[in-house]
Amino acid sequence: MSFDVAHIALIGVGYIAALFFVAFATSKGWLPSRWVRHPVVYVLSLGVSLSAWTFYGIVDLAWQYGYGVLAYYLGTGAMFLFAPVALEPLARLAQRYQLTSPADLMVFRYHSREAGTLATLFMLLALLPLIALQIQAVAETLALLSRDSAATLSLPDSGVSGKNLIAFFYCMLLAVFTSMYGATRERRAGLSAAMALESVVKLVALLAVGFYAVYGVFGNLAGLDEWLAQNKDMQQLLYTPIKQGSSHTLLLVFIATAVAMPHIFYLSVAERPATATLRHASWGFPLFLLLMALPIFPIMWAGFALDVTEPVQYFALAVPRASGSAPLTILAFIGGLSAATGALVMITLALSTMVMNHWLLPGTRWHSEDNMYRQLVWLRRALVAALFLAGFAFYLLLNNRLSLADLALLAFIASLQFLPGIFAVIHWPRGNRRGFIAGLLAGMAIWACGLLVPSVAGLSGITLPGTELQIPLGMSIWTQVTTLSLAVNVLLFVGISLLTRTSSMEQYAADLCSDESLSQALRLEMDVQSAADFRVRLSESLGAATANQEVNRALQQLGLPDDERRPYALRRLRNKLDANLSGLLGRVLAGQIIDRHFPFVNSDQPATKDIHLIETRLSRYKNQLTGLAAELNNLRLYHRQMLEELPLAACSLGRDGEILLWNYAMHDLTGIAASEVIGSKLDYLAEPWSSLLSEFAASADASRFKQQVNFDGTSHWFNLHKTRVKSRGGKRARPQSGDGQMLLMEDITETQILEQELMHSERLASVGRLAAGVAHEVGNPVTGIACLAQNLQFESDSTEVRDTADQILSQTQRISRIVHSLVNFSHSGSHDTDNRHAPVDLYACVQEAVQLLSLQRDKTQVTFDNAVPEDLIAPGDNQRLIQVFINLLSNARDASPDGGHIQIEGYVARGCACIAVTDDGPGISAEHRERILEPFFTTKEPGQGTGLGLAMVYSIVEEHEGQLELVSPAHPESGRGAKFIVQLPLER
Repeated sequence: MSFDVAHIALIGVGYIAALFFVAFATSKGWLPSRWVRHPVVYVLSLGVSLSAWTFYGIVDLAWQYGYGVLAYYLGTGAMFLFAPVALEPLARLAQRYQLTSPADLMVFRYHSREAGTLATLFMLLALLPLIALQIQAVAETLALLSRDSAATLSLPDSGVSGKNLIAFFYCMLLAVFTSMYGATRERRAGLSAAMALESVVKLVALLAVGFYAVYGVFGNLAGLDEWLAQNKDMQQLLYTPIKQGSSHTLLLVFIATAVAMPHIFYLSVAERPATATLRHASWGFPLFLLLMALPIFPIMWAGFALDVTEPVQYFALAVPRASGSAPLTILAFIGGLSAATGALVMITLALSTMVMNHWLLPGTRWHSEDNMYRQLVWLRRALVAALFLAGFAFYLLLNNRLSLADLALLAFIASLQFLPGIFAVIHWPRGNRRGFIAGLLAGMAIWACGLLVPSVAGLSGITLPGTELQIPLGMSIWTQVTTLSLAVNVLLFVGISLLTRTSSMEQYAADLCSDESLSQALRLEMDVQSAADFRVRLSESLGAATANQEVNRALQQLGLPDDERRPYALRRLRNKLDANLSGLLGRVLAGQIIDRHFPFVNSDQPATKDIHLIETRLSRYKNQLTGLAAELNNLRLYHRQMLEELPLAACSLGRDGEILLWNYAMHDLTGIAASEVIGSKLDYLAEPWSSLLSEFAASADASRFKQQVNFDGTSHWFNLHKTRVKSRGGKRARPQSGDGQMLLMEDITETQILEQELMHSERLASVGRLAAGVAHEVGNPVTGIACLAQNLQFESDSTEVRDTADQILSQTQRISRIVHSLVNFSHSGSHDTDNRHAPVDLYACVQEAVQLLSLQRDKTQVTFDNAVPEDLIAPGDNQRLIQVFINLLSNARDASPDGGHIQIEGYVARGCACIAVTDDGPGISAEHRERILEPFFTTKEPGQGTGLGLAMVYSIVEEHEGQLELVSPAHPESGRGAKFIVQLPLER
């Protein structure tokens, strides 16, 4: 069966366009995000590792090595089966620091730009055979389907065959699609969806061919068993290579695929941040590999049963072609084309990023008027095109001397040389860059001399000069070359790493990579003061527009404001910019830019732990802690909660003055939330807290008492206390300026006001006692004057003199009444039970209170109407009841306007003598009625009242077993006035 080459090409172009349309639609958000981010899509996208060689060449490998071919699926799937140990630590590291390729990983782990440069070079050499494999598979299968028409494409005069022309056009078409779409950072987000579709297509195509092989060629499974029983050599073919031990080497070769190949590293490690997604892949991807492996042997047996003339490596296309079914043949071709296309796209994109980040960008500078993003896009596009041309050139250089299986083994053996260095990233902190580079150079040299160069040159061996001894070379000894290269690599890596010293930066990076991130949570100082400084400094290297965009992007990712100034937040911003620039420019250039513009300040004080960062990471991993670690974390949370809930306002300062703790009481007191100040310094606080706490923290005082602070329009008083941290040895260190501190702030405002009011009351009491003494002393001369006036009245016969004497006696009597009232009021009353139950003339008590208040000429002038019946008597303490009426009448006078009227009424109700005091003031509002009897509560201006009057009235009335009732408003028609009713029992 033969097809027209134009039709086949049109089908291929249509499929490639559909593949890229899916990627475009995904990046534009046309597909629901829950579909795109589903774990199934991630698992299927990993299928890009199964390139054209697993669709075609794997059958050839099965024919050569029998069941040993399963080593590919076992080796590749083993990394995912043990994902929690093998891949999750790498994934967390890659996503935290935006490491998008194995070269970035090597630079970060070994802190060496040379490691990234060499890794890029050797990865390029390793993947050239894999690129050539995809091109060779597509060219030969398309030529196989269109034998008659493909010959017309050849150029006889130039020696260019039609198959090579097909390969060239395929490379150019794919280069255009890849460079136009995959070169931009925004559009690459849709590649996972496109690769997932590619995996589905090749899986369906391969299963369809396998189904036809079993049921179309052999009839059913029983027919297949019968055919195998008749062809014993086919069964023997499955076991013989295993006895030779080659399958063990195959397993070793394929086990590094998931982490060493840059395109698979990007999809499996760097692309997906969710650990749960990777754990889904730990069983989902091996299941996908199992499905891809099922049709391999039936397809091989079907090809031999049909006696197809095509090479074994193309049985996956030759079997459906021999069936005469055009749809099945086209489906098989699209499956192979899909496998080759997906691998080529991802390989060229991954390699172009590595070459740009580790060869071209380091040392590059942008100016403020440059558009860095546009330059990066065009640079990556040029590299993608160059890589396609390099792959096509390598394909021409090989001239089909190697099968697809040999090309795959050549690439995988080279990638295996990176496995020791990648293993040491997480699991061996002693490894250093000298050992890694030496081992990699030696391993790659053996691979190049033993496999690559002979394959390119077409050599099968060399004869030693002067002897007849011939040393075999090339793919015939790939097992020996693999074992030797890896052994030398490992020995040099381990030996040199143990014999040479690891630098401090390498050790720091090793600790980070070994997931000991808590031990590296150091609080280092920078000389930047705000996020604006980041924009200014980055513009020197990235240009103003790019710097502004990158800083804004990092701030948005962290949820920080544009005017951020907290040191802790600025350190987080630095780390986020470092990670983002690593993903954009590569680890080398990003590290150079960040270290040049935002270096850490060298300080005499040792770097201290970033407590807040440690707690953030502990909260992130708390569900993963078990045993003693979980118990210690629970103990930490318990003590943390105690500090947070402490009723005393507390804040903790680090050695460098950063705020590490700001509890709830401090939040309530200052009105500043913990999220706004954690990681900042006291100087950044708003006044008056900045000056108050900064001065105290810098002083040598352990405590300060009664510090007055004015805020919210009122005065407040605080007691401040301070304690310093202990030394590492557990003994209390001598106070130093570099020690951490715990500041405690106690609000004593109410206590201070109480003390002032009590002092004021004591002064008033002293004045009262003095007035009573003066009144007593005044009484003696007044009595003398009264006696003289009486004598004058009786001794003189003059009418005028007698009138004068009467006036003098009248005034002295008035003075005596005033003095008597003052003396009586100065008595606090007796607590003797008999006196408390003595009959009290309530009219006289009210009148006494009115007379005393009339002496205060500086107060509001009102009229008092004492309408209490003169015969209203109740048992009680005369002097304490006078205090009750003085306080009630005083409050009524203060509430009334100038010239107001205060009505005092008396009556008997429900067995009680009731005295009602009614004013014509504004009344008492509903919000104040519940608090008017509280001590020190007053609605008067400061200094006009103590807030103790009504509390005292209530207390005295309770002592008399009576009740105090409030009616407000007292005049419902006008809504004004307040009425206080004192109810005293007539019988007690």
